[in-house]
Amino acid sequence: MTIFSVQSTIFTRASVAILSSNGLKRFSFASSSSFSSNALYSSPLPKTKKRRFPIVSAVDIGGVTIARNDVVRDDDPTNNVPDSIFSKLGMQLHRRDKHPLGIIKNAIYDYFDSNYAKQFEKFEDLSPIVTTKQNFDDVLVPADHVSRSLNDTYYVDSQTVLRCHTSAHQAELLREGRRRFLVTGDVYRRDSIDSTHYPVFHQMEGFCVFSPEDWKESGKDSTLYAAEDLKKCLEGLARHLFGGVKMRWVDTYFPFTEPSFELEIYFKANWLEVLGCGVTEQRILKQSGLDNNVAWAFGLGLERLAMVLFDIPDIRLFWSDDERFTSQFKKGELGVKFKPFSKYPPCYKDISFWISESFTENNFCEVVRGIAGDLVEEVKLIDSFTNKKGMTSHCYRIVFRSMERSLTDEEVNDLQSKVRDEVQRKLNVELR
Repeated sequence: MTIFSVQSTIFTRASVAILSSNGLKRFSFASSSSFSSNALYSSPLPKTKKRRFPIVSAVDIGGVTIARNDVVRDDDPTNNVPDSIFSKLGMQLHRRDKHPLGIIKNAIYDYFDSNYAKQFEKFEDLSPIVTTKQNFDDVLVPADHVSRSLNDTYYVDSQTVLRCHTSAHQAELLREGRRRFLVTGDVYRRDSIDSTHYPVFHQMEGFCVFSPEDWKESGKDSTLYAAEDLKKCLEGLARHLFGGVKMRWVDTYFPFTEPSFELEIYFKANWLEVLGCGVTEQRILKQSGLDNNVAWAFGLGLERLAMVLFDIPDIRLFWSDDERFTSQFKKGELGVKFKPFSKYPPCYKDISFWISESFTENNFCEVVRGIAGDLVEEVKLIDSFTNKKGMTSHCYRIVFRSMERSLTDEEVNDLQSKVRDEVQRKLNVELR
């Protein structure tokens, strides 16, 4: 199930290979000159000539090699996928049994295998390269929704994106005749920079379809039947992961479910949102030929759960190969508390500039990430004002900190200098 926060193609060739669970499929598109959208688009960032990251020429996804030039298109004005993001394709942290994300995923699998034996099919190797129809239209995301913008989503070209959520595979699986399934995978969203946000993270979606015979036997309305079954299932999952915690349901809104809910648990003296869910909108079922059915869906973030269950303080750690991190986790051991290794000192640098009308914070964060990578811990707006001429100034504090070593003054000063140069070149701002 898609969960958006307010904060988430056309190649020059005639067609492009897009992966599915059954291998390669081909989608043909019109020329890129036909690109148009009613979405809230900001201008894509100019391509940088200087790269901090080594250029990865190809990645493997599901046994298929994807070349860099198929995803990072320097000649396509709608493409905004940087090399730092392309290099994450195919890493699939959720498929590593000794990794916190893999441990969480397997624990959820254990719950469904124990309580719904052989009822839910599992998919965890579907390609993150999907069409805009799959990513947005098939799950009823409005045409003007902010998540469709170049500011929030990584576009390969005007009709192809890196999926923002695992719900992008929902319609295809339903058309294939799947009725109960779990889809796990890496998802991509341009986002802010802090300890809980990263442009690549991992989601799991659950989907369950019912036939009229199911709810008629219960004597309940179809929507009520599905909602009660959904809540029973997810309350059991929460107990499986967190133990005997207090829970509460909060009514909410998603464009693809009605009614919609969020499940919160009382954990460590705080109410924590665990997941979003709801009864699937009938339009989604009807477009897959399921006119007489009802269904429920849920979506959860693996990083969010893992940070809580393992006491992991910084989302960047999930990508670390440092043995001081990786050696702390073992297959099947849920909730082992992370023991921090030496915390290296932060380095603070401020940058101020007059913004233009096209400026967005996500674009600024992309520039900083493109220069500093995982050496940047946080980017925070600390001051903003508008002068008598109507010009607006922003001052951001950038926190540099490595998780593995101490950064030198020379190194940080060099990063900051490159950030200043790139911000002025790419974002059409005037440095102060």
